[in-house]
Amino acid sequence: MSDISEKITQEYDASQIQVLEGLEAVRMRPGMYIGSTSASGLHHLVYEIVDNSIDEALAGYCTEITVTIDEGDVISVTDNGRGIPVDIQAQTGKSALEVVFTVLHAGGKFGGGGYKVSGGLHGVGASVVNALSEWLVVHVHKDGKIHEMKFSRGDITQGITVIGETERTGTTVTFKPDPLMFDETVYNYDTLFTRMREQAFLNAGLKISTIDKRPGKECVHEMCYEGGIREFVSFLNKNKIPLHEEVIYMKGEKTDSEAEIALQYNDGYNSTIVSFANNIHTPEGGMHETGFKMALTRVLNAYGTKSGALKGEDKVTGDDCLEGITAIISVKLTEPQFEGQTKAKLGNSEMRTLVNNVVSDKLEQFFEENPNVAKTIIEKAIMASKAREAARKARESVRRKTGLESGQMPDKLQDCNERDPSLCEIYIVEGDSAAGSAIQGRDSRFQAILAMWGKMLNVEKARADKIYGNDKLYPLIVALGAGIGEEFNIEKLRYHKIIIMADADVDGSHIRTLLLTFFFRYMRPLIEHGYVYSAVPPLYKLKRGKQQRVAYSDAERDAISAEMREDNANAKIEISRFKGLGEMNPDELWETTMDPERRTLRRITLDDALKADEIFTILMGEEVEPRRAWIEENAKYVVNLDI
Repeated sequence: MSDISEKITQEYDASQIQVLEGLEAVRMRPGMYIGSTSASGLHHLVYEIVDNSIDEALAGYCTEITVTIDEGDVISVTDNGRGIPVDIQAQTGKSALEVVFTVLHAGGKFGGGGYKVSGGLHGVGASVVNALSEWLVVHVHKDGKIHEMKFSRGDITQGITVIGETERTGTTVTFKPDPLMFDETVYNYDTLFTRMREQAFLNAGLKISTIDKRPGKECVHEMCYEGGIREFVSFLNKNKIPLHEEVIYMKGEKTDSEAEIALQYNDGYNSTIVSFANNIHTPEGGMHETGFKMALTRVLNAYGTKSGALKGEDKVTGDDCLEGITAIISVKLTEPQFEGQTKAKLGNSEMRTLVNNVVSDKLEQFFEENPNVAKTIIEKAIMASKAREAARKARESVRRKTGLESGQMPDKLQDCNERDPSLCEIYIVEGDSAAGSAIQGRDSRFQAILAMWGKMLNVEKARADKIYGNDKLYPLIVALGAGIGEEFNIEKLRYHKIIIMADADVDGSHIRTLLLTFFFRYMRPLIEHGYVYSAVPPLYKLKRGKQQRVAYSDAERDAISAEMREDNANAKIEISRFKGLGEMNPDELWETTMDPERRTLRRITLDDALKADEIFTILMGEEVEPRRAWIEENAKYVVNLDI
């Protein structure tokens, strides 16, 4: 009791208020500025510097950007823009270069006339990268001279120094991320390459190169897309079957704002809409996406009625119009209003109006000039409408037969006792024998088991009406309790850990992929919220007398075998390979795969939704050749596929 009273009466005065000088705030709370100190935050450092170079391209001064990963995961970003100013900035009395790299909320993006359009909203990019780097060196080629400045963890270690002469202009920023700030400092080349390719698509004619110089990882990519977002749409549809050859492209401007949209329909049932504001991906959409969807729905209904494809009062909904569409929406504006530092959603209402007007005018004109394409698209939407109605009837029929609304659970579900979803987990287990062991071995307080059997439906080739009536998937939909597709409500989810437990072989991998395809297409928020996992069962059992261990890989098997022989090199070690989960007795399954204290789970993430979409299309879609090529290329890697 005395401890509590002591805390309450402790003085709270000015001496306890801490003022963070310069870039100390960034090092104290890095997640506030770059999202996290995990791999995503590490890569975000590169994006911040590249964004500055792209701002130069948007302003019309930069045509080439090169991103290089050097040995030791040192990053260099070089552009041929005007070069960061090195003259004195009147407000501070310091050089503009020093201000850009040492002062938060400083840059050419705050109405000083430096940039009309800019991706960097907060002006914290360069200074934050500097603060979170073990060291950073900047070279500015400007006015015939090469200017150099050096920093360490945000502090200046060398002022601006002229180190040579030059005939070109531009900026090179070289930095090494601070291992004191990040969980890891190893860059993933594919992650950077994918982001840079996206930027090349968005900036038609801008050449972006990515280079990896690390020993054993050497590679170079040069990207330049004169067709811009038209080529982006073609790229996203490359493993799909387009319904019309030409990518529909629309562009319009109003005062200082600009919108460009490209779209193409394919014969699939899913939509891919990727939106950007000032080259920044807006994964949560915003006003520009809203304007697009409104106009698309209105134009399709108007054309359907005018052409006679829609009779009387018939209408297609927004979702009907989106089935099979691949679209890129890119807007540029002077005062973007993003929701949050991560810039996930655009809030400018004027962009809804601009995109709406552009799509309404240009798409209507395109349909008039290309009636065959218009007919194909409206027929696709009408078919989607009929399927939606069939899905509604199937859903109601299933509800009547199974008592969905009454909370009646499927026979194959062995539920847990806990009712708080945040404490509950469900194992989806293939096969009755494995499910039997799991049911006996589980902790029934918080672990539920759902047995799956036989080959699942490939949802990549099916509409929602087929899913509701499917005897393999429907028990899963009922057990999770959150619905699917447009009806999905994560608030109703009954378990916050959904664990796929399949054998570590080709069949198990296929089952995992089918389930993940289903979650990705019809319950994507499960993956976005981090609720989906893959169990990692052991591959080997090792025995020496009464001593028994398990191994999850060949390397671990060899290491454990050596450990068990430490006191006797000639000791006999019995090594057996688990043929499947059904082979394990309940105790083994609990100890190796289900006990939260000892198990290994792999969380399924959506770090790159476009890449995930591409992989699912390749693996589960209609086209055989891309699937064969992908399998041949990736057969050497592990069977476990992290999205």
